This record gives sequence, C-alpha cells and structure tokens, in this order.
Amino acid sequence: MPRKLFIKTYGCQMNVYDSGRMADLLAPLGYEETMTPEGADLVILNTCHIREKAAEKVYSELGRLRALKDQRKAAGGDMLIAVAGCVAQAEGEEMGRRAPVVDLIVGPQTYHRLPELVAQAHRVSGAVLDTDFPAESKFDHLPESQKTEGPTAFLSVQEGCDKFCTFCVVPYTRGAEYSRSVSDVLAEARRLVAGGVHEITLLGQNVNAYHGEADDGTWSLARLVRALADVPGLQRIRYTTSHPRDMSDDLIAAHGEIEQLMPYLHLPVQSGSDDVLKAMNRRHTRDVYLRLIERIRVARPDIAMSGDFIVGFPGETDSDFAQTIDLVQQTGYASAYSFKYSARPGTPASTAGAQVPEAVKSERLTALQQLLDAQQVAFNHASVGKTVPVLFERTGRKAGQLVGRSPWLQAVHVEADVAMMGKLADVTLVEAKANSLAGVLQAAEPAGKVA
Repeated sequence: MPRKLFIKTYGCQMNVYDSGRMADLLAPLGYEETMTPEGADLVILNTCHIREKAAEKVYSELGRLRALKDQRKAAGGDMLIAVAGCVAQAEGEEMGRRAPVVDLIVGPQTYHRLPELVAQAHRVSGAVLDTDFPAESKFDHLPESQKTEGPTAFLSVQEGCDKFCTFCVVPYTRGAEYSRSVSDVLAEARRLVAGGVHEITLLGQNVNAYHGEADDGTWSLARLVRALADVPGLQRIRYTTSHPRDMSDDLIAAHGEIEQLMPYLHLPVQSGSDDVLKAMNRRHTRDVYLRLIERIRVARPDIAMSGDFIVGFPGETDSDFAQTIDLVQQTGYASAYSFKYSARPGTPASTAGAQVPEAVKSERLTALQQLLDAQQVAFNHASVGKTVPVLFERTGRKAGQLVGRSPWLQAVHVEADVAMMGKLADVTLVEAKANSLAGVLQAAEPAGKVA
C-alpha cells in the first residue's frame, strides 16, 4: 500500500521548490502526497524563519499534529513528524527538547538525506537531527525526475548569502552563497519544459549573484538566462530575489535584449535612508539604488518594479522614514512587500539600541502601505486597454473562468474554456482591481510582443 505524505510549506518560493524535491526524494519509498495531515504516514513542516514569531507558529502547528499522531497510535498506526527548513536549522536542538512529538529535524542543506533519515527515525526513539552544512551540495544527490504541476515552475539555481544584513538570519540558516552548475540547471530546465512547463522562475537568496561553473568558465545569471532562452518550448523566464549590489551591466542589458525575460523585477531596497541602509549593512546607498532603477528602465522601459521594505529598524527616525517615502514616490512600484522590523535572535540588529516603539512602527507601516497600494492600483489601471499575452495557470472561483499571469506578474481573470489551461494567449485587459485585472480572450495563440 502507498504511504501518505503531507508537506506544509511556509515562507519563500525556495521552500516551495524544496518541498517539491522532498516529495521527489520520498516517492521511491512509496510515499504519495496527500492534501491533509489526517491519515498521513509522514508529515513534514518545511519552515521559514524570516517572518515574526515563525518558530512559535511551528510549535503551535506541532501541538495540533500531536493530537493526530496520538489518534493514529491509538488506532494501531504510526505517524512520523518531521520539521525541515530554516526554523529546524536555527532551533534544531532546542526543538528536540521542547517538542518531543517531532521525530526528525532536518536543515535546508541536508534534506537530500531524507530517505535514510526517515528509515533511521523508524528505528530509534527521540528526534533524529541533521542540521549540518555538508561539504557536498545537496543538489548533487537529488533525483533527476520531478513531477510538474501546471505550466509554471520554480528552479533553484543559487542558495545562501554572503551579505550579512544585520536584520537577516539567512546566512546562518542557509549558509554561504552557492551556485549550481550550468549543466545541472539547463538539464533541470529541459526536464521541466518536457513535462509541460512554459514559464520558469529562477530562485536564489541572492539569485543575481549566480556564478555557476561551466566547461568554458564561470557564468553570470545573465549568461544563464540567455542559454535558457534557447531551450525550445520555454516561453517565459523570471528570477527572484535580487540584491542591488549584484545588478550587473550584462543583466541589465539582458532585460532589454531577451524577449523571454519578463518585464518584472523584484529588487529589494529595505529603506530609503542612507543612515538606515548603513546600519542594515546593505552596502549600497539610496542614490545607487535610484540610478540602478533609471538604467534598468532605459534598457526595458515597460519594466514593472517590485521591492521589499522594513520600517521601524532600530534607530530609524522620522526623517529616515520620510526618505523611504520619497524613494517610493520616485521609483513607482507595481507591487511591493513591507513589514515592521522584528528582531531575529542571533542577528546584530536584535541587540541594537534605539529600538523603535511598536506604535510608531505600526503608524509608519500604515502610511507606507497606503502609498504602495495606491501605486499598485495606478499601475493596474494603466494596464487597462492593452492586449497582452497571458499564461493560464488555474481555474478561477467562477464557473468558466481561468486565471493567468500577465508579463508583469499581474493576475488576470478571463472567461475561457478549460482547454486553454496551460496555454499562452492574447487577452485584452478591460477592468482593473486592486490585486488583479479582468480580460477578454482574443485568440488561442499570442501575437508576440506586448501591445
């Protein structure tokens, strides 16, 4: 009988990719994915440590799973519970003591060992812990075959971070920057396309720091994108997340020269104040960021910009926050993510003086989000009347409705036959809402360039 596997994924797109690869690894052991933890033989919580109170949310979920595990045991069965990802990496030993319901704790760099660790967990009492940073890359041990679901997919090309921003735990949970080889990335991309994928998003903590080895030397992300554009059947390429310091000349040029590279760029800045950027150890200034935006828009005038912002960083003054508002007004974002600063144990900023009062953080976040939301609405309304290629990814909430993405990553709702699922087609955008657009299907095949 097949064993049932339930994976709950928290956080970033890289965790989504990792969860899929975990399922690939466990498939030869007879595990088939299920949509709920009830009745599962193995439950994996693939965790993220970026958001506030991330660990507490995991422990709360473990409390609910304990009841399911007890019910399963009372019925004569067994359920293994595993915690993977960045919370596992950061709190592995403490988690083993605090949550005895956990059978297996595995970090983001060692999940390729899951099959042997699961077997070990069946044989021993207490939590099996593996949160090492092994010398070998996990990508060297992942299976080639992987299932595809729909016309879009993530492809992890780079992991880890050497930047050491003072607010961030990634260097401690994901390790140093590592880039997969060019041959491995291209081979995985071809497998995805052969499985029906038309759009690939390249992933990395600092994806534009990619420096993959090839037979003729080290490739940049720009050169990798150019090679991916030559893969037959791959119609769209995206990448995330980028760092301003790694936005190279050849990558900027690629945005203007490669049709498959979508006109959407997520380029976090975090703050518009040079003083705060220095305290964050971002190692760039607001002027450097703004000049980058200018150069990118010269290369690709229709590009949509996205960003990340932290408000209330220790020491942030009203003047510092006003400079963030000014940077947002100068840039004009199609979308953005913004958060109140929250301390991460072990990071330099967590022990910094001049912590900003919570009420001030909330007030600033509200003001920033109102501006960002207004910019997103304006961007969507400016799209009305255009005819653009939309890649249909899923069914909508209404009968006869499909939902796809525009080149600028906007959700587009269209009345269309389910036979259009997974296809790229021209759509005239007729109505804009805050978070999506409505469109009318024009043809079964795209006309090519954005009108």
